[in-house]
Amino acid sequence: MIPLTRAMTQLFDPVLQGVVLRSVLLAALVFVALLIGSVLGVRDVVAHMTASPGWIAWVVGALGGVGAAVLALWLFVPAAVLIATFYMERIARAVERRWYPALPPPDPASLVDQAWDGTILGLQLIPLQLLTLVLTLFLPGLGLALGLLITGWAIGRGLFVAVAMRRMGRAEALRLYESRRGAVLLPGVALAALGVVPFANLLAPVLAIAAMVHVLNGASQRLR
Repeated sequence: MIPLTRAMTQLFDPVLQGVVLRSVLLAALVFVALLIGSVLGVRDVVAHMTASPGWIAWVVGALGGVGAAVLALWLFVPAAVLIATFYMERIARAVERRWYPALPPPDPASLVDQAWDGTILGLQLIPLQLLTLVLTLFLPGLGLALGLLITGWAIGRGLFVAVAMRRMGRAEALRLYESRRGAVLLPGVALAALGVVPFANLLAPVLAIAAMVHVLNGASQRLR
């Protein structure tokens, strides 16, 4: 877990403070929007389920409110990954300046390849997060662990390849990922878990990119 630990130590780095602040504000706005949307969506469902007043309607309504909050937390993970891509270059440069000053200038993959890989990641994460939520509800404990493992795999793979493509082509980034699946999976699962923890999840976008820069540097001999 060295990559994630190093990423956390740099959160209050003066170079990164502006990025952290903007990322947290954007993440907070996105979370509030998801929460409002979830509440409105669940409210409509509850309204159809409880046509008559009474304590049953109150209980269902209260459970609906809790369900809306949980749904917003789960949907925040894909949103956090999207936010991370907005700040990827700034975060990666700051991490490299502090930890890997001898690295050569980036030689990125084409914008088409980067956009395509980002689209794939986004399309994967939303259904995977919903699957994680279902598993958690129907298989408490085991379902949560399995769901976080699945989501962590997607986050780790997607962000590692995205960060790697700052310095190499997509095919080379994918080959490098194949050789370091375990090293990528651990911070990926940790970030997936962090993404559903209120308040802590606001820092997830910055931590995700910073951690993957460290994983990449440890994975690629030619970047040393």
